[in-house]
Amino acid sequence: MNVSPAERQTRVDLAACYRLCAFEAWDDLIYTHISATVPGEPNHYLINPFGYQFDEITASNLVKVNTKGEIVDSNSRYRVNPTGFAIHGAVHRARPDANCVMHLHNTAGIAVSAQENGLLPLSQHAMRFMGHLAYHDYEGVALTESEGKRLTESLGKHPAMLLRNHGTLTVGRTIGEAYVVMATLIKACEIQIAALSSDQLHLPKQSVIQKAADELHDQGAEEGLLEWPALLRMLDRFDESYKD
Repeated sequence: MNVSPAERQTRVDLAACYRLCAFEAWDDLIYTHISATVPGEPNHYLINPFGYQFDEITASNLVKVNTKGEIVDSNSRYRVNPTGFAIHGAVHRARPDANCVMHLHNTAGIAVSAQENGLLPLSQHAMRFMGHLAYHDYEGVALTESEGKRLTESLGKHPAMLLRNHGTLTVGRTIGEAYVVMATLIKACEIQIAALSSDQLHLPKQSVIQKAADELHDQGAEEGLLEWPALLRMLDRFDESYKD
């Protein structure tokens, strides 16, 4: 594939992100998406080919699209789901800092999104998101341009969002950051589902919750700097075909 070194690295990282999601069983058949901006190509993004499961994604079969989800290469043998890119296109347009957008239908995330009070400060993982988590009410399957505007207004400047009755969404300045924020959010949701098996829950004092949230947010420091290389090393031990 004749691409720049920067695009090649983005392709490898994005394919790895798909494989890691499959490894964690966060995928949903051939649905949901992870997108990344193409370095040096404004308004061009990489996304999975429609009809492929996450464990089939490689650096070379990722598809380059524009903000409307239209394939840039007219000779491409792959196809994409334009409706699936509607969320991603809206977020990429509204958030120039969002070089990666992850949207998943993981079970724990949907379960917590369906709870009236949303994510509760029941764990250190959850406290990372206190004051830094958005919510968007479910409006149906097809995302219109007007809903895209409302969705991005709901997201604001937050790094993560629970799409009510639908799933999870995270953004990152890097692919690694979006993945690590997603992993933390999913862990927080899994802990909450487990904790709700008891009717006697213990929550820290509000002052402690705020202190932990501030410390974990760390003034917006980039996440994933150490975790992402470690995750890639783990993936390489199992299967390096994502680089193909």
